Amino acid sequence: MDLPCVQWQEHISQKWAGLDAALKEHFTSLTEIDDVFKFALTLTTQDDVDYLHSISPSYPVQKDTEQAAKCRERGNCSFKSRDYTAAALHYSQGICFSPQNSEQLSLCYANRSAALYHLHHYQKCVEDIDKALKNNYPSHLVHKLKDRQTQCMKHITLGEKGKEGDDSITPNYNKDPGRVKAPSGGDYLSWICPQAVVGFSHEKGRHLVATNGIAAGEVIFNDRPYSCVLIPGVEGVGGERGGLSTGVFGTEHRCCHRCLTETLHPVPCGGCGYSRYCSADCQQDAWDEHHRWECPLGAELMAMGVISQLALRVVLKAGLKTTLKAKELNRIIYTESEPNHESTMSSSCHTHQPDALASHCSDPYLRVFHLLHHLNRHSPAVRFLSAVTTATLYLKLSKDGTLPASWDLSEPLTANSQSTDATEGHAHQSTELWLMGSAILRHMLQLRCNTQAIVILKDTVSGKSPVQSTREVRIASAVFPTLSLLNHSCCPNTSLVFSTGTAVDPFPPDLSPHLSEAASWHRNTGCGVAVTVRAAKDITAGQEILHCYGPHSRRMITKKRQRLLQEQYYFLCQCEACTLHQEETAVGKQPGFSHGPDQSGLLCCKCKGSLKNCADKGTGFLCGEPSCNHRMSSAEVTIRLQEIRDELNRAVDLMERDRPEETLQLLNRTRCHAGLILAETHPLQGEIADCMARACATMGDWNAAAAHLERSATAIISQYGGDSIELGQQLFKLAQLHFNGGARGAALSVIPKVRRLLRLHRGPHCQELQELQAMEDCLRGK
Repeated sequence: MDLPCVQWQEHISQKWAGLDAALKEHFTSLTEIDDVFKFALTLTTQDDVDYLHSISPSYPVQKDTEQAAKCRERGNCSFKSRDYTAAALHYSQGICFSPQNSEQLSLCYANRSAALYHLHHYQKCVEDIDKALKNNYPSHLVHKLKDRQTQCMKHITLGEKGKEGDDSITPNYNKDPGRVKAPSGGDYLSWICPQAVVGFSHEKGRHLVATNGIAAGEVIFNDRPYSCVLIPGVEGVGGERGGLSTGVFGTEHRCCHRCLTETLHPVPCGGCGYSRYCSADCQQDAWDEHHRWECPLGAELMAMGVISQLALRVVLKAGLKTTLKAKELNRIIYTESEPNHESTMSSSCHTHQPDALASHCSDPYLRVFHLLHHLNRHSPAVRFLSAVTTATLYLKLSKDGTLPASWDLSEPLTANSQSTDATEGHAHQSTELWLMGSAILRHMLQLRCNTQAIVILKDTVSGKSPVQSTREVRIASAVFPTLSLLNHSCCPNTSLVFSTGTAVDPFPPDLSPHLSEAASWHRNTGCGVAVTVRAAKDITAGQEILHCYGPHSRRMITKKRQRLLQEQYYFLCQCEACTLHQEETAVGKQPGFSHGPDQSGLLCCKCKGSLKNCADKGTGFLCGEPSCNHRMSSAEVTIRLQEIRDELNRAVDLMERDRPEETLQLLNRTRCHAGLILAETHPLQGEIADCMARACATMGDWNAAAAHLERSATAIISQYGGDSIELGQQLFKLAQLHFNGGARGAALSVIPKVRRLLRLHRGPHCQELQELQAMEDCLRGK
């Protein structure tokens, strides 16, 4: 999770509650980051360090032979049931937990080689065999490995794929999770199209503006994160966790901890049992950049939360000289101009003096450093939590005594830089470490408002299903220097797509000159994590380029959106959707942006009229039919919805156990129950229809599956809009179902709709469009 663990939050909360009133008042009155950190150091003791250590065992990150053996046994069970993907992941867990040069390590490598062989990853199988032989593999079993190695070399030499063809098309967006992708590396680079420039105003801060028209679907910019941290577990965009087909495996088991590439054969960290990487190069890059200092902290750093770890990584990457340069520039900016703290639009303003920063904008760290930290707007409790967490981390780092090379002080500090005596009770610690701690606190406060979730699509059902359902999953938190320029809108004009590892070049060289520049950017930075921002609609010259921070006009009512944005980002949203809603409400009209969230999708249980959401007035729900006016309490509605959700979850479980007939029987009853209170546009109706489509497709009833998926698309249009990528993904599956069912006319009619939406959000060369073209060519007999 992004925040520290609950136990640590409670510890700091008790510490705050026990402070003398005068100390609380003094802490709250501090307005400078350095002063806050300095004061927090005087309040942080060894007891805090010891308590953090006491709660860390709940995060198993150390090498452990016993744990490795248990993982290997679980892998053996999966292997026997022919679930080779799960087996490979279990064996990888065992590899990570196994001590270096141990027999257990050799056994895990050998077993993983067998799983990889069955998954047709022959080259990786050979590599695992070599590693097993180099790590004391039992001599009496070596002949088995040699035989497997010989078989692999035959496949590699002959160039055989080893995979059987499949006449049907499976809507699966993660078809080869074991493929090797290049590690991230190189310097930070970003690319912005010529039609967009950085503007500035005291109201909005630094932001992007279109200087010329930008067509819908056109790439506006590409960006790479300055730093990112993988989020353990599996977390949906809405905050729900778990539920992926792999069950016990989270993103930390499936993804490289540096470039986020998905892999079945990770390279383990030699020092801990947690971190793993897609290649030896990625492992070495991570070790040099941050992990050699994170590794000893282990579970304690995990207990401090993702934001703390991300702040540390940003500072480790920046180094002392760059941080001092940023602090000096910040001093000049705030000396020459009075900052405006009353922005009503965005929390992403980099600075309030653009001229002073303009000459340094090529340095991504300076853009990160000048993100607003909102020290004066965070609650005292939040400030105290961040400050003491940083101070505790400082004490942990000070015990090691070894500084990163980038923080080695080789030149005297300037007159305006922090001197050693500022640490007072901790004067024995180096000035460099003190500056590092202060910078970590600054970034920790910034990142509470400026962290960007890296989101990818993941399958939510097992690979056995001929119809795959996907959802957006947060796999990491990051800070993007260019993306952070975008202000918020509840009805944004951009669409974001994240990529990890090496991607197919989406910009062929025969396009227009500025797209050729984008192609050059992609070819130079085609490895690692990146975000591509496209225009989701036509943007005219002079329009600001806007991004949604989460609360969207189609998915949340205006008052709730504004409240959440105010609480998290400290601004009152006055975007087009919010402003129009207020204007239409003032004159008694039905708000134009309310067709999604303001209509509840609930039906009156008496007359089947639409229920109006009146929860903000404390009255629950009211039937919109004047002749009825039936009311339902929020509690009653919640109970009914939970009953439907429980039935749906049972059906999904049946599908996971390959029992489609029972699934369909249960879902038919669930659909009847849902019809008593839910309109066809309600999201739950869409989920029910999607699951029914999977069950029908599993039984080979393609036409029925397509009919259910069309009902699901109706709910998606209501929830996300007719131009959304969510609709594009669902229609893509619908086209595949029509194709598999031989419904030529229906498939050809839906393909153009899918193509338009995928081009709009994912570009003209995404993999789905290539599959779509192959379908169309086949249907037209080409």
